Amino acid sequence: METRTDAATRAHPAPEPVRLADTATPYDVPPPAVHGCWYPSVDPGGRSVAFICDRAGVPQLWTAPVAGEEVRRLDADPHPVTEVSWSPDGRWIAYTAAPDGGELTRVLCVRPDGTGRHLLAGGEPGTSARLGCWQHDGSAVAVTVTDSAPPFAVRPGPAAPQGPSHAVHRAGRDGRAVLLEPGSARLGTTRAGGTADGDRSVSAGEPEPRALSAYLVDPEGVAAPVLLASERGAANQRVCDLSRDGRLALVYRGPRGRREALVVRTGDRVVTCALPVADGDPWVGGFSPDAGTVWLRSDGGREHAALVAARLDRRGRLLGTTVAAQRPDCDLELLALGRDGRRAVLAWNVRGVSELEVTGLTPPPPPATAPTPDADPATVRTPDADPATVRTPDADPATAPTPDADPATAPTPDADPATAPTPDADPATAASPQAGPDTGRWSDTGSPSDGGTGAGALPDAARIPGPTDAGLLPGDGRVAGASSDARPAAGASSPVGSGDGPVSDGGTGAGPSLHVGRDVGPSPVGGPYADPPPVGGPYAGSLPDGEADTAAAPGPAWAGAGRVVDLPHEVVTRIAPTADPDITVVALSGSRRHPGVWWLPHGLPLRTPWSSRDEDAVPAGRTPVRPVPMSPVARDGLTLGGWYYRAPGRSPGEPAPCVLHLHGGPEEQERPVLEPLYLELLGRGLDVFAPDVRGSSGHGRSFVDADLGTGRFDAINDVADCAAHVIVQGLADPRRMAVMGRSYGGYLVMASLVWHPDLFRTGVAVCGMSDFATFFAGTEPWIAQSAAHKYGHPEHDRELLHRLSPMSRIDALRAPVLAVHGEHDSNVPPGESEQFVRAARERGLEAELLLLRHEGHDFRRADNRRLFRRSAADWMEGHLAD
Repeated sequence: METRTDAATRAHPAPEPVRLADTATPYDVPPPAVHGCWYPSVDPGGRSVAFICDRAGVPQLWTAPVAGEEVRRLDADPHPVTEVSWSPDGRWIAYTAAPDGGELTRVLCVRPDGTGRHLLAGGEPGTSARLGCWQHDGSAVAVTVTDSAPPFAVRPGPAAPQGPSHAVHRAGRDGRAVLLEPGSARLGTTRAGGTADGDRSVSAGEPEPRALSAYLVDPEGVAAPVLLASERGAANQRVCDLSRDGRLALVYRGPRGRREALVVRTGDRVVTCALPVADGDPWVGGFSPDAGTVWLRSDGGREHAALVAARLDRRGRLLGTTVAAQRPDCDLELLALGRDGRRAVLAWNVRGVSELEVTGLTPPPPPATAPTPDADPATVRTPDADPATVRTPDADPATAPTPDADPATAPTPDADPATAPTPDADPATAASPQAGPDTGRWSDTGSPSDGGTGAGALPDAARIPGPTDAGLLPGDGRVAGASSDARPAAGASSPVGSGDGPVSDGGTGAGPSLHVGRDVGPSPVGGPYADPPPVGGPYAGSLPDGEADTAAAPGPAWAGAGRVVDLPHEVVTRIAPTADPDITVVALSGSRRHPGVWWLPHGLPLRTPWSSRDEDAVPAGRTPVRPVPMSPVARDGLTLGGWYYRAPGRSPGEPAPCVLHLHGGPEEQERPVLEPLYLELLGRGLDVFAPDVRGSSGHGRSFVDADLGTGRFDAINDVADCAAHVIVQGLADPRRMAVMGRSYGGYLVMASLVWHPDLFRTGVAVCGMSDFATFFAGTEPWIAQSAAHKYGHPEHDRELLHRLSPMSRIDALRAPVLAVHGEHDSNVPPGESEQFVRAARERGLEAELLLLRHEGHDFRRADNRRLFRRSAADWMEGHLAD
């Protein structure tokens, strides 16, 4: 049985193109020696590249020949550009921009000569749009749009315990948590006559949850937009690929840690199967030329992400999966299919350094016996998603059942849905579905595993089970069949905050439907993902009921022998295939250069003339530093990672003042790239240690999951253990240690200062969460949805969240603190920094707040980045001096 993605969803207006003034200009001003170029997209002939560059002070859209020096700026508006895509027919360039540096983005189109600039989607107040793929003939581009924000008519939940010292200074819109919960009232709300747990209908005063809807939009504005998928209460959605015949769409969806790729039939918007995919880059795969195989970057049932071939029948239904390429102890972090669909370029993350591989693709043969198309509708499980957004093709929409569950999930504070890189950092690590701050895997449920899709119920055969599926309800960790009182305590090894009730059959007559979800509690390294499937073996899946024994699995390994390409720098951040399979364009970053674009004719890396030269990467008076990898061991025996930067001129045996810098995510990873902030600190004589504490990516799925629930306390202790490691190694002076971090790293800064108050002399917290209660109240609903999975549910786990909040221990703060925030940050609202600084001042401590104008969660403007770097370095230098 199959289901539609949008049945019975309330109508959302399709995007309408809006003509804008042309702002393209030739640019003959010499670029600054230090500038970055990233996110390349190549024209059909492989001769020109569209890319993002900050040479004019703001990340903007540019074009240039691959082998020529003449550059042209296509959009001179001051709004930072985050993504770029050249149409397959060469007529248009689509791109995403963030007005005023904020979190709500819009999609635009312009001709390669700079004319015809117009807005495709995201122009209405309160809406946001995300760029998807092009149709293979270039006639339309996919965009995902949100409807405008509903009013916040949500009743306040029970207050978390809190100290009186900061109770009156709460950040957020109105002090109430707002989560997207598909097809349900908000947390605990009821309608007249209903009960909090027994009736999930939206009350009369409740707004409907916001929806994400994906459309195919004609850039010429001639044809009407075509709806591909719609999902109410969604965390994330992007159309990654369309089959060449237009029959199928590959839709990437779900919160971080529970990403999925849905195969959707475009004619009737039926979801035919769902496959787990890895976090990180959202362009997770695509179809073979005949649409008989979908190639995916997936870590479903595995410790590390690999290249997976999923075989499909003519109607898009799953026949089986095969691991086509994998490497031990490292992740496939980027996957780009060649334009002919017969080659792929793979980027492997080997302990933080990229290895690039070009390989041929051979689709696996079909099973010996084709499976029967449809399962009995009575046996299909009810989705976790709002059934108002779901129906089966054979059902009358008016009679579509409504389930009782309302799981909550979505992006975390660091995850920018646009995943846009910032020029100062490695673009690969600055992405994060937001820009920004979950995990679960392949679940044998009737809906995608976070319970938030409008994609509807899928048969058991259409969804691959996760590694720890075992009778758990993803709604709140209750064991199937147990009473509502049996939910594990907050932080226990159980799903964290993904909903609040068991799922019924929703009136289908099929009886109670068990939704089996993955236990997302902290798992030890070497735990449930320790034994990945062998190369060529099928994933642990099933075929449609009654056919598991008759349909043969695909054969072994379908990626050809790969050719490894030598790279001049350490990290690949973007791969842009060209029409010539022997020429690939890539964006690179490294410890001794700013982001740049290179082309690889027959594997020979050549820098594009308009990217900055390696010798100009470091400003005059600064010395590039190649970091040294380090492997601290946490107090519980877990091996951590990181990179140590030694200030130039420092003698090897001399303990130095040291800044511990913590990345965001938590799932980001520290990479050996040239970070201007580190250069500034090193130039002041300060060493930098940038660790990967538990929760970081690049070290396996178990490591990513190790900070869930009460594992967050262990992550806080990891910070102290990393500081102890560099002190014991004789590198850092124990009297002059400081801590600094951004987003989730900013949270860890505040937490470290109050959990280990005597360890650090000072701290700089950038866009960090200081109190989870106010964070959930103030952030975007889709951010709260995913954060509930990663950190804990704002109601179910409010006691745990209170204990994890730095504000709950503010009386322990001893060190001076500088907080930095973007004024338009709706991911982690500025109130999080404001209340921490205010509370520190009330206790007689030195505390300052730097609020950057025209910035959101990521700092994208050159002048603001420069102000931030210098202010942070001044603060550190002043407080770490002898």
